[in-house]
Amino acid sequence: MAAQIEGRTRELIEEPNFCFVATLRADGTPHVTPVWVDHDGDTILLNSAKGRAWPANLERDPRVTLTIPNRENQYEYVSIRGRLEAFVEEGADAHIDKLAKKYLGQDTYPYRQPGEQRIIVRIAPDEVRYFGG
Repeated sequence: MAAQIEGRTRELIEEPNFCFVATLRADGTPHVTPVWVDHDGDTILLNSAKGRAWPANLERDPRVTLTIPNRENQYEYVSIRGRLEAFVEEGADAHIDKLAKKYLGQDTYPYRQPGEQRIIVRIAPDEVRYFGG
């Protein structure tokens, strides 16, 4: 059974706090990337472009740890251990625009590259731990 996203954890995800995504490279070493974060009930939603390292790492090994610190107090954070549920292409452009509004206050994502294909990365949480600061 997947862990639930609720209370202060949900608030930290809904606020414009960065999410640090920790995946494993093919050689077993960790790879950590800061990204924007969203949720769909109890599923974490991240957005990336095809061909980037951290989604490729997840495709090979679906285990992931997410850390979302409060931008105003980094001693308050949530740690989510989970696994890749799916990569979703449909709606990914609209989703990155939604995140651009949340994080940049802009209606459209301004950093699109020519030929870039966006994907939504759905993460099912297995364990959610909140740490207050």
